[in-house]
Amino acid sequence: MNEFEGHAGHEHSESPLVIPVSITIAILAVLVAIATLLGHRAHTEELLLQSKASDQWAYYQAKNIRLREVQSFADLLGVVATQDKEKAAQIRESYQKEIERYASDKDDISKEAKAFEAERDLYKRRADHFDAGEGILEFGLIICSLTLLTNRKFFWFTGVLIGLVGVIVALSGFLIRV
Repeated sequence: MNEFEGHAGHEHSESPLVIPVSITIAILAVLVAIATLLGHRAHTEELLLQSKASDQWAYYQAKNIRLREVQSFADLLGVVATQDKEKAAQIRESYQKEIERYASDKDDISKEAKAFEAERDLYKRRADHFDAGEGILEFGLIICSLTLLTNRKFFWFTGVLIGLVGVIVALSGFLIRV
């Protein structure tokens, strides 16, 4: 038996669908890889923004603690009897300015943390679209590959159609805005 003949009695039919379906599968595989990459990058950005938001909330808490401490000292100066009332009033006024500054800082820090959270949520929604697109593209790739097993164009067209839906779903991730 010649080595170049069919293996183990299997005969290879030369279907006209093999080349176009194989190219389609290769294109779908590239699109899956792109959607996967976009999803991973969006998830990474989401995690970084979550970390920044957490840092801001920790900073907010630190400012809040300092604010409470300064308020306590200012309140204490108002009720404690001192020998130098003028000096106590100056110190209390200084503490009042610190209280105002800390309160203002807290508001700014809170706004910044909320902005990080809003941006994080945006990337999460984008990542969800990229992930869904990836899954749909993978499904389209599998359906398309059934063409090679069954030699039926129905699977090829269905796989391409599903793949197009996957591309649209993945691309819709770019349309998401705050």
